[in-house]
Amino acid sequence: RMEGQGIYTLPTGTEYRGTLRDGMFDGEGELVFPNGGRYRAVWHRGVPTQGKYTFADGLEYKDKKWHYCDGYDRRFYTEICSGLKPPGFSQLTNLDPPRKIPEGCYDCGDGFYNPETRVVVDYKLRFLRNADDEEHEWIIRTCRKAETPEQKPNP
Repeated sequence: RMEGQGIYTLPTGTEYRGTLRDGMFDGEGELVFPNGGRYRAVWHRGVPTQGKYTFADGLEYKDKKWHYCDGYDRRFYTEICSGLKPPGFSQLTNLDPPRKIPEGCYDCGDGFYNPETRVVVDYKLRFLRNADDEEHEWIIRTCRKAETPEQKPNP
């Protein structure tokens, strides 16, 4: 079994970096997710006992008194750090500039969704999953779709 300091890569591409004991995460360690997010924690027999999640852009998650993007302040974290864009220039995602969405697809957070094939691929265009009916409807209703030249807003 795995023992000591090391790096373990899960099939999803997430890496654990830290102490392993008897084949489990044990002691101080960090999960590094493919999207750039990090979860630093103290682990006991594979279970985190205390930890902190930091998003890829540096925003730290707080489980109490979390005021980010609530009903009173809808700014993205990059807008909080860098300020708002001038009138007429919308910031549609936390990334500036936003990711380019392949034609006919939707940006669903962990990748792009093609409604014709009902497949979600990551941002490196690797297969993630097939969307069921519920996810398909949610993506179509909620997520940002690739703009065609005639759909582009005027700045």
